[in-house]
Amino acid sequence: MMKSLTIAAVMMLPVTAHAGGFDLNTTPAAVAPAPVAAPTPDLIFRLGAGVSYGPAYFGSNDDEAGPTGSFSLQFLRAGGRSVGSETGEPRYGFAPRASFRVISKRSAKDHAELTGMKDVPLSVEVGFGLGYTSRNFEAVGNLRYGAIGHEAWVGELGADLVLRPSDRLTLKAGPRVVVGSNKYNNTYFGVTAAESAASAGALAAYNPGSGVVSAGIEVGAVYALNDTWSINGSVRYDRFQNDAKDSPIVAQGSADQVRVIIGASRLFSFNF
Repeated sequence: MMKSLTIAAVMMLPVTAHAGGFDLNTTPAAVAPAPVAAPTPDLIFRLGAGVSYGPAYFGSNDDEAGPTGSFSLQFLRAGGRSVGSETGEPRYGFAPRASFRVISKRSAKDHAELTGMKDVPLSVEVGFGLGYTSRNFEAVGNLRYGAIGHEAWVGELGADLVLRPSDRLTLKAGPRVVVGSNKYNNTYFGVTAAESAASAGALAAYNPGSGVVSAGIEVGAVYALNDTWSINGSVRYDRFQNDAKDSPIVAQGSADQVRVIIGASRLFSFNF
């Protein structure tokens, strides 16, 4: 599998105290100009890139390495309204969020065990969700649609225990559940009668329904090198459930899926 709203602002106003007395030759006291505050960014986001190593496709028993990326919107001000945290620090409580995922193309010519299956194009999923953040706990629910590619609905639920051993190191671990629509599950786990015949019977015809696709756990770590750069790593284990697990595609591969990601990210801020 390839792969925040309350705003509070405190303004510190410079105050100059001046004490003086009578002087026959008094001249006006020089007043130092008040410091000009740096402009507050209108857009803050974190962009990352790295390497992912895991199953070549959903249900595959073969692993391969490939590029991966991440994008996190931390603050946006537009039209007199703002969303997120302009300091980059997390805002505790409930908040809406955007969700995005890219699933690589699945090609039968690259995998002999998929002979007879039609290729599944690269898919780009976009959507929204609701998250909850506290210092030591996070939870999120996302709903995405395959705007490019599979054109189906998929949901994902997750929760994390969050530990902060130091100011720079953050550790997270928690469960993950993926739910797919009928069309989503048929795209990645179904086998049509024509595909079954083309596989010479190696893959039986199969028509999965909607429901829970997988359940698992993810463990991750983020280390801040400085205020701008961070390095990150994660290990995620998923096991296919229900109709996905019973798919002939998974049966000839593996229902257990492990993916490792190592990467780096940079914080960007802009004023408009």
